[in-house]
Amino acid sequence: MNPKQTALVLIEFQNDFTSEGGSLHGAVSGVMTQNNMLVNTVDTVNQVRAKGVTIVHVPISFTPDYRELPSAPYGILKGVVDSQSFRKGTWGAEIVDVLTPAEGDIIVEGKRGLCGFASTNLDFVLRSRGIQHVALAGFLTNCCVESTMRTAYELGYQVITLGDCTATLSPEEQEMAIAKNFPMFSVPMDHKGFLATLQG
Repeated sequence: MNPKQTALVLIEFQNDFTSEGGSLHGAVSGVMTQNNMLVNTVDTVNQVRAKGVTIVHVPISFTPDYRELPSAPYGILKGVVDSQSFRKGTWGAEIVDVLTPAEGDIIVEGKRGLCGFASTNLDFVLRSRGIQHVALAGFLTNCCVESTMRTAYELGYQVITLGDCTATLSPEEQEMAIAKNFPMFSVPMDHKGFLATLQG
């Protein structure tokens, strides 16, 4: 895999998910700990950045009154509103310190829903840089990561999902997504396998 044609897409590595005190951290901390997810991601970012892989951060954020969403949101986005998560200008919406974007990283603005492509210029960014392989990491495994994975697959990218760099609400959901859904729309790997593929 050519690092120059590869992007690592980091989905919602924001304090509300990643950090003690974050509004949704308690919901994902169990799987994060089980997977060693944040440490694995930091290790991956540091190694692939040195090889010339494009690092793309895709945070989600909303105005304080969530005017971007319907007046009566339901499902996962209702949970975001109810927990007052990912509000612009708050600590919770900031990217976690250990993954602070470095010079040369790209931050894609405009994510307001589940898929990283739907309301952003992510596809334009990737295509303009000649990206063919897209590796995905982040939250939630069976929600935003999976939605982004499906779209990337249909857009013709070679998609890799890094199972041990993702987390969701329970071990059961994590295992089901990786075992059953990821293989349909991507090549699932752990971060070590991804790094070895790049080295090869």
